[in-house]
Amino acid sequence: MILELEQLSHRYGTELAVDDVSFGLESGELVALLGPSGCGKTTIVQAIAGHVRPTTGRVVLRGEDVTDTPPETRRVGIVFQQPTLYPHMTVSENVAYGLNARDIEPARRDELVADYLELVDLHDQRTAAPSELSGGQQRRVELARALAPQPDVLVLDEPLSALDRTLREQLRDEIARIQRETGVTTLFVTHDQEEAMALADRLVVMNDGQVAGVGQPRTLYESPPTPFVASFLGRSNTLAATVVDQHPLTIALGTHEIRLDNTARELSAGTPVTCHIRPKDLSLRHSATPGTTPSLPCEVVHIADIGRRYDVTVQSITGDELVVEQSEPPNETGETLWVEFPPDSIQLFGPDTC
Repeated sequence: MILELEQLSHRYGTELAVDDVSFGLESGELVALLGPSGCGKTTIVQAIAGHVRPTTGRVVLRGEDVTDTPPETRRVGIVFQQPTLYPHMTVSENVAYGLNARDIEPARRDELVADYLELVDLHDQRTAAPSELSGGQQRRVELARALAPQPDVLVLDEPLSALDRTLREQLRDEIARIQRETGVTTLFVTHDQEEAMALADRLVVMNDGQVAGVGQPRTLYESPPTPFVASFLGRSNTLAATVVDQHPLTIALGTHEIRLDNTARELSAGTPVTCHIRPKDLSLRHSATPGTTPSLPCEVVHIADIGRRYDVTVQSITGDELVVEQSEPPNETGETLWVEFPPDSIQLFGPDTC
């Protein structure tokens, strides 16, 4: 692996910010480090960069322990969350700054600057000052500056957070293109699930200083290992239920029972469980549908027009509120309907899963 974090932990005084974190990046991978604010992402970035010496654990680059190596001698390129261009330098001078610490002849330095400005489509702005550029262009200059020294690992720390949505999407696509063209091993740090899933080969999901899940985006979305991952990767309805039978696995939602024929879980009768189901997997009907699809009577309590969809909030007979996505015009508030639960769409978590 190009980058490995081995049992990394770090404390700020008595506060444990990162707790026994281990993961790695293969050559050429784009991995997203994903999690809410305060989960330890920034501390991990600082440890990789060399700005924080972890309390315990190791940072390994290309098989070499660099935990105690100064930042300037690590081959790590970083684009930080806040802009860091030097206002008194031109675009070219800013990109060249990342090369000045290396023993590179002026002609080769100029060639690298030109190559990487071409890569980010800013060669025509090479003599401009940062203040003459848009926010997206400034981010691309910082990308070029981080890439010009040809690092072992590129770390992007929330690089899109200060941009509006349209510009975020454009620059996200640019990052994907640049990463493909350069093949640089990249760690993309974000709290935005959509960004992470759109960009990454793999996700490392963090929660409260620990790794909550690692895997390909689609796998983690469809088969989350924990309730936190289920609720963090996209929207999820949460329901409390109880196991009433093992063969086949049957759960009770209030007085209604649902068979989960395709769920291979060993849970004894009486076990409390948590069910997660995506709003897009639920559907509303005017009457219960005969057959195997379970349903519960419910009342429409709120309708939100999101533009490309409607979010219909219903209260089921069990007292739970659920959000149902639908594309057709909404029902009336106060109307009594049936909400259907496709059994294959229910993610089940036992009491031992946190």
